[in-house]
Amino acid sequence: MDKAAIERAKEHFGKILEAQMLRMERVKSAPDWIDYGKVSPIKVGIIGGDGIGPFIAKDASRVLHFMLKDEVKSGKVIINDIQGLTIENRAACNKPIPDDVLADIKKYHVTLKGPTTTPRKGDPWPNIESCNVAVRKELDLFANVRPVRVPKQGIDWIFFRENTEDLYALGPYGIEVDKDIAIDFRLISAPGADRICRLAFEHAKKNGRTRVTCVTKANVVKTTDGRFLENFYRIAKEYAGIEIDDWYIDIMTAKLIDEKRRRDFQVMVLPNLYGDILTDEAAEFQGGVGTAGSANIGKQYAMFEAIHGSAPRMVKEGRAPYADPASMIRAASMLLGHIGYAEKGKNLEMALDICGQYEKKLIVTGRPTGATGEAFTDYLMETIRDPKLKSRWEGYVKG
Repeated sequence: MDKAAIERAKEHFGKILEAQMLRMERVKSAPDWIDYGKVSPIKVGIIGGDGIGPFIAKDASRVLHFMLKDEVKSGKVIINDIQGLTIENRAACNKPIPDDVLADIKKYHVTLKGPTTTPRKGDPWPNIESCNVAVRKELDLFANVRPVRVPKQGIDWIFFRENTEDLYALGPYGIEVDKDIAIDFRLISAPGADRICRLAFEHAKKNGRTRVTCVTKANVVKTTDGRFLENFYRIAKEYAGIEIDDWYIDIMTAKLIDEKRRRDFQVMVLPNLYGDILTDEAAEFQGGVGTAGSANIGKQYAMFEAIHGSAPRMVKEGRAPYADPASMIRAASMLLGHIGYAEKGKNLEMALDICGQYEKKLIVTGRPTGATGEAFTDYLMETIRDPKLKSRWEGYVKG
């Protein structure tokens, strides 16, 4: 037995624990929610990211400027690009977010972000933390919110995925104890579980949802998942009239494809890793991860993004102009609702449904066999301009 290795592991874990206890103090003393109705101007930053990111960000930015043209003209909203959140810059400074870029991001109330590359073992890049994870932690964006809607199949789900804890939060800080044993760490806190569960119930209450489902593996991962589930049921007592239940992650992945059961689910709340897995599966019903947007919500900041990766192979093969901007544009529709322009956000969602799920006059395939992202965006904006947009959408839904 290598007692020295054990002592090194204890010291390593002790440092992690100290950092998380300090984080708990910050979480408990965090300021309350920002009121965008009292903010002028609302500052929106556009982050291109890596790979196909700058290509789809350009299209998403066009849509956002189009939807908010009057607000930008009047000075109520400012939209600017944020440069420098690239894998090359992150590798050069060996940080998940360069300091100057983080300072720029903090100047904006909300950001719309393209995909970024996360190095994995064996890549030519240094083993730096995911910048997505780092931004979420730096800005305390504790809620990852992902809606999936397929009206013709009766699917109307919204997932509340805890964003700052679990395996992802401590993923870079595991330890190889010796040549035989490698250990990673998983974190679930009571304050972290409380606030994501409460946000899910508040959404249900405000939007007429009647069921909230918690997803864990608490029968096996008893301590951390057990804490998450315990907090879920405690928060649920404050929301009379909302039906509650819980499922294990393995069977939940099966039930989403069960035509007899999947229409029953409405709001789902779950820890970080399970949320990542389940929302990618759910997005397939809507047309794939290229069609689903994602919101990262905190009390003072918010970041909206595509849920897919940076697809460097598409860039290498010259196919980036054919990348589907729908995921990032759907994130833009969520951004609009978040900052107080719910009707504009709904109109954009309806246009995305029409163009992507119903009419499909232009189909983006990621290859020259399909439309370019620019052409699809033109088609989308033409659809938004239609004064009969709502009745057109309702006709397809009922149809």
